[in-house]
Amino acid sequence: MIDITRKSTTLREAIAEATVLVSSAETIAAVKERRVPKGDVLEAARIAGLFGIKRTADMIPDCHPLPVEHAEVSSEVHELAIVVTVKVRTIYRTGVEVEAMHGASVAALTIYDMLKPIDKGISIERIRLVAKKGGKSDWKDAFERPLKAAVLVISDSVAAGKKEDKAGAAIAERLAAIGVETAAQGLVPDEPEQIAAQVNAWAAQGLDLILTTGGTGLSPRDRTPEAIAPLLDRTVPGIMEAARSYGQERIPLAIMSRGIAGMIGRTLVITLPGSTRGSMETMDALFPFVLHVAKVQEHAFRHGM
Repeated sequence: MIDITRKSTTLREAIAEATVLVSSAETIAAVKERRVPKGDVLEAARIAGLFGIKRTADMIPDCHPLPVEHAEVSSEVHELAIVVTVKVRTIYRTGVEVEAMHGASVAALTIYDMLKPIDKGISIERIRLVAKKGGKSDWKDAFERPLKAAVLVISDSVAAGKKEDKAGAAIAERLAAIGVETAAQGLVPDEPEQIAAQVNAWAAQGLDLILTTGGTGLSPRDRTPEAIAPLLDRTVPGIMEAARSYGQERIPLAIMSRGIAGMIGRTLVITLPGSTRGSMETMDALFPFVLHVAKVQEHAFRHGM
């Protein structure tokens, strides 16, 4: 199965439908009047659909077992058709489209099975996904202009040439993948004055985003939060709360990260861990959601706020 451990847990929903055609009005009348020999067709289809939803991972090899936190199966009876609609909701790392379609298909097959003794002209015409929502794609804002970011590597060893920078390069690559231009990159040792000077200079340029990597731990030289905090006009505690929560599910030591986030004017500043893995996991937790800050700033600028 595909690795979904990097994905964020979000509310996800899918709606699917299946259409069963019959060959005569007499069949529809038998369904409505509950005269079908095998029993109540619509209720049996509803129950079968619920079973189908829950057993999807048992039947479709690459589907992940997931918690089904809401499911409903309903049917509409038309002149010569029965349309089954299935809705599934969960709070998880992957969507429930296949669960909804599997439930619809099982419900449709149940209707077919129950009606075939009285109607030889039944057919299942269509099983389709009607709608879905949830996941990162739902939270990706569209911008009138390309967003611009700066990446600052904070490391004594990298600045001294004793160690190769990997985290900064990985951050820039990840930003490019989500459509954010890295307009500037820098490198400073773990010196608060140099950190503050570089971040302030970039914020003065009106960049949308500044990401620092390094200096958020507990060693005596880790002083990035102390350097950044006095510069912030407003802190955004929820950003790093989300990052630490996400990280702790994967590495218990994430509780010791002291990263902070906030605004300098219209620029969002986020302090990422110095390790490549830590910085990537933090970005997995936060992006593209945090880019909504730029949408808010764009709206405020447009309306002169």
